[in-house]
Amino acid sequence: MQLTKYTHSCVRLDDGEQSLVIDPGVFSEVDTALDGAGAVLITHEHPDHIDTAKVTAALRGDPRLRLFAPAGVAAALAEFGEQVVAVAPGDSFEAAGFPVRTFGGQHAMIHPAIPVIANNGYLIADSIYHPGDSFSVPPVAVQTLLLPTNAPWSKASEVIDFAIAVRAPRVHQVHDSLVTDVYAGLVEGHLDRIAGPFGVAFTHLAPAETVSV
Repeated sequence: MQLTKYTHSCVRLDDGEQSLVIDPGVFSEVDTALDGAGAVLITHEHPDHIDTAKVTAALRGDPRLRLFAPAGVAAALAEFGEQVVAVAPGDSFEAAGFPVRTFGGQHAMIHPAIPVIANNGYLIADSIYHPGDSFSVPPVAVQTLLLPTNAPWSKASEVIDFAIAVRAPRVHQVHDSLVTDVYAGLVEGHLDRIAGPFGVAFTHLAPAETVSV
């Protein structure tokens, strides 16, 4: 299976003729990521995780494309009928041929004055975990963790502790479009030093870089 990281939180998985995209948001190369994809997973409603205009155009352009998302996101796309499916924590389903399990449920708190919204974490093929905007630890083994390394709702110690808690042997960063090279070096260096002894191997991926998983 091939994993391609795009800018911010968007990733694409390709396995033969099967293609699945997670969180094609406004900071990402959405048109490229969605090209030929069979399904889309949306973790939550924030625009850095779903570029609604481009996702809507993709759904209109390909009636075979399926989108899976929390109920609020699905309701906003109700015009597409069976192309859009609401999913919640505890659900298991198939998306473009990939088995998917859903965990979590809530977006991490940004500030007490900002309402908390729904957020799904997705485990694909019992291997690759995208938590969206949360540090929700799935109660199952994870082989590849997509780790949010910077956000208005987090700090470096929480990033590191989340990676240690998940204990995935392979980790790549997401949610990093606002990160400078200086900050990335600091956080990723701490991650290597502190989480590494727990079996966590971090590898930085550049936008559009593809790795085998």
